[in-house]
Amino acid sequence: MFFMTACGASTPEGNSEVVKKDVILATTTSTQDSGLLDTLLPVFEEEYGYFVKTIAVGTGQALAMGEKGDADVLLTHAPDAELKLYENGDIQNYRLVMHNDFVIVGPANDPAGIKGLASSSEAFQKVAEAGELFVSRADDSGTHKKELSIWKKAGLDTNGSWYIETGSGMGQTLNIASEKSGYTLTDRGTYLALQKSLDLEILVEGETDLLNIYHVAQVNPEKSNLINAEGAKAFVEFMVSEKAQSIIKDFGIAEYGSPLFFPDAGKDPAEYGLNYKPEK
Repeated sequence: MFFMTACGASTPEGNSEVVKKDVILATTTSTQDSGLLDTLLPVFEEEYGYFVKTIAVGTGQALAMGEKGDADVLLTHAPDAELKLYENGDIQNYRLVMHNDFVIVGPANDPAGIKGLASSSEAFQKVAEAGELFVSRADDSGTHKKELSIWKKAGLDTNGSWYIETGSGMGQTLNIASEKSGYTLTDRGTYLALQKSLDLEILVEGETDLLNIYHVAQVNPEKSNLINAEGAKAFVEFMVSEKAQSIIKDFGIAEYGSPLFFPDAGKDPAEYGLNYKPEK
């Protein structure tokens, strides 16, 4: 496991013992690019006495870190992939945290004519048929997984010069789409956080299939003796706490006029079509 440090402390008897104060959080770039973590983490660190080291990557990479025991706790948004780890015992204390949604953005003149469509797969089909530029993260992130599922539903492949892959996070992918007047799929939170610097508009939104659900989970401490199980548990409990959920509920309202995420702690996962029994 990497990036793990610890600080020493003394027991009442005077014997030195190692107290793990760092918590390694593997998470998606959207939680960082949106600015949400910049608001949440200082509160957690002050209240619980831990220092969070954030590794913001695509959700696929974050989940791989959890599977290998290279992180303490995960905050990700790819439920199908997460549930495989949960069922295999790679992660535990798996909790529903929040959601926002995915949207399809593109240039204001909308050369593919997708604005206002109710179906994301129909929108993708029109972009492909028109040969208009589509910019993909192509990084095995939760957003990329969602994008691929939409192409599959549309029955289309992405061979062609009109389709480019960035291999980058959401912020960089949005910047490239803006610079090249292309279309892309993004989570709403990151788009709103960067909207002022982008020449892109939301063109397709509101479809149930575009729901973007986030969970938090501890990595199974049996994966590595370096895993900070207590710190990970504290982070999970914080994320579903009333204080954190209140922060999530209000985040973005002052600047954007609407929240970037919606709190979900304590809800039945079945409300979102998720088939697992929530932990108490």
